[in-house]
Amino acid sequence: MDYVSALLPPAVMAVFFVGVIRVIVKTQGGANKAKEDAAVDAALARVEGSRRPSANPDA
Repeated sequence: MDYVSALLPPAVMAVFFVGVIRVIVKTQGGANKAKEDAAVDAALARVEGSRRPSANPDA
């Protein structure tokens, strides 16, 4: 019975790891990708917008 108790934790962790990888792969692309890209684009636009006036104070 010692071999079962020795192999159970790695087996459970392997199943959990495969599940996490599947969730990560499933959430890539599709409608989620468009939303994430839009959020990143909006954040970058805010950063660029706030930088431009302070970059050239002479104008």
